[in-house]
Amino acid sequence: MDDLLGRFLEHIGKLKRYSPHTIDAYLRDLRDFIAWMNRDGGDGGWTDRLTRQEIRSYLYVLSSSGLAKKSIARKLASIKSFARYLTAEGVLEANPASEVKTPRVERKEPVFLSVEEAGRSMAEHLSGPGDTDPLISSRTRAVLELFYSSGIRLAELTGLDIDAVDFHNGVVRVLGKRMKERIVPFGRPAAQALREYLAARSVRLAEKGRTSETALFVNRNGGRLGRRQVELDVARALRSVSDKEHLSPHVLRHSFATHML
Repeated sequence: MDDLLGRFLEHIGKLKRYSPHTIDAYLRDLRDFIAWMNRDGGDGGWTDRLTRQEIRSYLYVLSSSGLAKKSIARKLASIKSFARYLTAEGVLEANPASEVKTPRVERKEPVFLSVEEAGRSMAEHLSGPGDTDPLISSRTRAVLELFYSSGIRLAELTGLDIDAVDFHNGVVRVLGKRMKERIVPFGRPAAQALREYLAARSVRLAEKGRTSETALFVNRNGGRLGRRQVELDVARALRSVSDKEHLSPHVLRHSFATHML
């Protein structure tokens, strides 16, 4: 089973071009499911026991444990994809997951800022108490402006290299889901914020002896900026202008789309 799982993950990584983040989620979900299937010990005859009823029983256990419907639906999607692969490879004669219904998930209204809140979040001083580091303050403003101006995703922003930004044409080249590249425009405020940040970035990289760093957004030490730090910086900035819940980089993506409409 470990071999089959490894081949499946390679399949969705290389052929379907899923992101590492998505592959990790599939791996966690499938390991949990396989562990449950092997609850009586051993994995002999595992595929023979992979039936529609077993999958439904697993979903019942997840639901009884209090897991949210959204999480259950995600786990079922992983199982369905794996079962579909096993069927295509001839490991299973028929796909036992094909007729298992996905739990109905209530769609929540997306959280977004008002135009005034979005403007204030970028106009206000964004450094935290006692934080006078010009790299951090300029970086936060540049991150906010680029998110709001382009509507790109968090993983797309942290994956940007410096040569992806084209100031002349006002566009940025991003690598999206399933490794698909697209060209996204950004506005003048974002361009100005990026230029100010890049000046602070150059100074920091020179200080750290990392002038060859290719990442557009860097941390205090000159390495590529991580997802978690972006989430913290954005949440801090948005909390200063809004009392809405779940303030995250995705809120700026929703705000971008809503205001464009």
